[in-house]
Amino acid sequence: MRKSIEEKKRRMPKFRRQEWFRFKKLGEKWRRPRGRDSKMRLGRKGKPAVASVGYRLPRSTRGLHPSGLTEVIINNPKDVERVSPSKQAIRIASGVGRHKRERILARAKELGIRVLNPGGERYEAEHAEKVSG
Repeated sequence: MRKSIEEKKRRMPKFRRQEWFRFKKLGEKWRRPRGRDSKMRLGRKGKPAVASVGYRLPRSTRGLHPSGLTEVIINNPKDVERVSPSKQAIRIASGVGRHKRERILARAKELGIRVLNPGGERYEAEHAEKVSG
């Protein structure tokens, strides 16, 4: 299953805003071309692709993490019990503090569940620097 997701995404063009390369202030964020004389809107040959229905991914692979697992947001250690390690990976909610995060990570490790945003080592390193320096 994982291979098909990556193959589909690799073939998908990177949809970028019209003339994103000309003006840095525009950025690469997608905006639909609406100009009356826009060659991109008309779909002329040699112009970037315009996002449309035909580029949609298959329903079976839609919304999956690149690893092929579905993401589940976790707020506390009890939520980890309901996750299937073979089909799901967990993402710890942004509002979870360090102490509860550590307990969630420990429980996930026991159950063999993949954590997409562990972040534990980074916080410990920052804390060690503040204490020592």
